[in-house]
Amino acid sequence: MIKVGIVGGTGYTGIELLRLLVVHPEVSVAVVTSRSDVGRRVDTLYPSLRGHINQHFVAPELENLKVCDVVFFATPNGIAMFLAEELLQLGIKVIDLSADFRLKDPALWEQWYGQSHACPDLIEQAVYGLPEINRVAIQGANLVACPGCYPTATQLGFLPLLEKGVVDETSLIADVKSGVSGAGRAAQVSALMSETGEGFSAYAVSGHRHLPEITQGLEGVANKAVKLTFVPHLTPMVRGIHATLYARLLDPTTDLQALFEQRYQDEYFVDVLPPGSHPKTNHVKGSNRCQLAVFHPQGGDQVVVLSVIDNLVKGAAGQAVQNMNLMLGLTEHQGLNLVGLYP
Repeated sequence: MIKVGIVGGTGYTGIELLRLLVVHPEVSVAVVTSRSDVGRRVDTLYPSLRGHINQHFVAPELENLKVCDVVFFATPNGIAMFLAEELLQLGIKVIDLSADFRLKDPALWEQWYGQSHACPDLIEQAVYGLPEINRVAIQGANLVACPGCYPTATQLGFLPLLEKGVVDETSLIADVKSGVSGAGRAAQVSALMSETGEGFSAYAVSGHRHLPEITQGLEGVANKAVKLTFVPHLTPMVRGIHATLYARLLDPTTDLQALFEQRYQDEYFVDVLPPGSHPKTNHVKGSNRCQLAVFHPQGGDQVVVLSVIDNLVKGAAGQAVQNMNLMLGLTEHQGLNLVGLYP
């Protein structure tokens, strides 16, 4: 059995990792860390895991993690970078769900995350964990930087268009909505139900931390600079990302449906819906799936792509497990055959 550790086992992504990993046929959850709950049984804090795990929370220290084959960091930004190097030196693979290793330019990372990077030498070694683009590199990786939820939905929607060069890469627009769980589990007024319920709003319009990550990924696909307007919104639901993406077609006669179907025909976790479909976040809730629909309104020069994921699964923990499977030579969808919850 593969021994895994989860650093940060009490946040939403950490809890979601536990939900997925305790039923993975090739995995044994060996270590779960928490600074505030050391000594408590994991299933006491999360009764939904009773009968699946016998571990107690331990401190996030190297000595506790040495027994692992793989360590997941489900932590806030700025934590994985302090432990990753020592784990890698011990031959332990690292999968980071935070942003510590996503950006290839350390100066850009420091600009957006407001602190000095503790191990910039590891950034080049890290593989960006979007399997639909980097599958081969992930298979040989020891350090994987899992994409954010906004970047996952946005990149998967724009990917076929930019790969084939059928849109103007200088006028991309991403209008993206997220459920409240995307803000994390820490108590904050802005995430209270009385604050988010019956309301809908944009935020960080002048610049969101995921913007440079999305831009970096899209430029890697397009092999040229792109200009993206990215506007995130907070919606009164718990889970889900809905991205409405706009681009200007260079050739309005392009068969967009065929383009998307061909690009994703072999992708287990990307589902291109039939023409005229409108994907909903609740159709992928609890699953590791991205559902896409592509439109060419009124036959003009605009293409509209709709992309939905569960921000805690394909946007975080599920994608991390998908990466683990690739890194360890397992079947990519092992432990992830999850059907979306409905209603």
